[in-house]
Amino acid sequence: MCLAVPGRVLDIEERDGTRMATVDFGGVVKEVCLEYLPDLQVGEYAIVHVGFALQRLDEESARQTLELFAELGLLQEEFGDAWEMAATEAGVDPVEEVRNQ
Repeated sequence: MCLAVPGRVLDIEERDGTRMATVDFGGVVKEVCLEYLPDLQVGEYAIVHVGFALQRLDEESARQTLELFAELGLLQEEFGDAWEMAATEAGVDPVEEVRNQ
């Protein structure tokens, strides 16, 4: 599943002519393109989908959405370790597998 997730802009820089930001999604930090929101500033929140900030969001709405996503396990599904999730779905304990190697 691919969600549009709210995140808080931590810093902004221009890379190769593209405005990019470091964004915090409730503890998970990712790089995000700001080309669709060129006036977004550090400290503001935005809805992000597949690496692009799409819409500005107020802090309270962002906080509530992140809490709901966390309760539903959607943040882990969206940002979790893909290898770990695949192993879990296959019924393999990834920690035990590493220990046995």
